[in-house]
Amino acid sequence: MPFFEPDRFFSRITAIDIQRDLVDRGLVNVLLDIDNTVRSRATGDIPHDVGVWMGRARDAGVRFCLLSNNWHDSVYAFAERCDLPIVAKSMKPLPHGYLLAMRKLGAARTSTVAIGDQVLTDVVGAHLVGVEAWLVLPLAEVDLTHTRVLRLFERGLIGAREPEPVGAGVPASVPLAMAGATVGSAMASAPASDAVDVMPVPAAPAVPMGPPSSRKEHA
Repeated sequence: MPFFEPDRFFSRITAIDIQRDLVDRGLVNVLLDIDNTVRSRATGDIPHDVGVWMGRARDAGVRFCLLSNNWHDSVYAFAERCDLPIVAKSMKPLPHGYLLAMRKLGAARTSTVAIGDQVLTDVVGAHLVGVEAWLVLPLAEVDLTHTRVLRLFERGLIGAREPEPVGAGVPASVPLAMAGATVGSAMASAPASDAVDVMPVPAAPAVPMGPPSSRKEHA
């Protein structure tokens, strides 16, 4: 079922080679899922290596728009922390959120890729609007109840397919001083915890899709 199959499949976002997989192919606009793609549901933070990877990608000219079905206040705070535009309450896999995110970036389909950890939302939605869909394994086993149920079905869709071998991404153990990208003073002074901020860059402001009183947790 090609419609349900990701175009690429990685163990973690940091396994994506920024230069070879993104920049050299002209895929410089990334529609990026939040929960369990770049923010762990187990800790609520960005893992160290993911933060470094995002900083390197920005240095290389890659632009991100966060795209999430979650409309809890925490995703707006996350977008502000990262200084990234966001489309929350996006109702993936419906096309509207994807199209709005691409408009925020001024992106064409041919230069856009969607990255997320769920087949039935991230992959299907990307294919509905005609952009590449890259799947990553979830950062943590912690999930919402209905998401855990959907993952059982998604395993059947993926079958025996394995993630691609790790490329020249950022190893989880890479020291900050060796990261090679300027990722902001917050990262440079980060404690031993693996939670770090990513480098702020000019970006369109986050635009809430619905009044604050209506924002609730949703995968």
